[in-house]
Amino acid sequence: MEQPKARTPYSLNSKKVADATKAWLHKRGVKMEEIAELVFFLQQKYYPNLTMEECIHNVEQVLTKREVQNAVLTGIQLDILAEQGALIPELQDMISNDEGLYGVDEILAFSIVNVYGSIGFTNYGYVDKLKPGVLERLNDKSLGPVHTFLDDIVGAIAASASSRIAHRKQAERERDNGEEFIEEDHK
Repeated sequence: MEQPKARTPYSLNSKKVADATKAWLHKRGVKMEEIAELVFFLQQKYYPNLTMEECIHNVEQVLTKREVQNAVLTGIQLDILAEQGALIPELQDMISNDEGLYGVDEILAFSIVNVYGSIGFTNYGYVDKLKPGVLERLNDKSLGPVHTFLDDIVGAIAASASSRIAHRKQAERERDNGEEFIEEDHK
């Protein structure tokens, strides 16, 4: 009797996951510029010289984090399954209707802002409540697609990019003042 072939051990392809993250955001109708507009909205008051290019750069940097990619792909997959009616009935109803007491969509978003500290949390709470820009569109239930997870994920990406800007601007200010500073590599 022939022995079954051993499975090749799993090996993550980081580039493939990063590319898929950006591609799926695009497929779900979210442009990097729209997320950057949220970042600009959150930070322009504090940094009057902030540019859209800086905002886009920081969004792109947030999207390089594996934890962020995992959350984006997981949330988008759950939204798609809800659109297809492929979830167990009780979960299907909650996600399809973006049930206010469900909360797991926010928990997934917290996994993104966790990477960027308390400023990320406060920025996320602010945009989640206001729903400016792209968040208003993603939260509009009358348009058809299910974005129960995506609106929170996009808000969390913007909040994280805002936090990243705040940390970097503080480091620049300290460096410009000749002070000792600690560069935060993980942010």
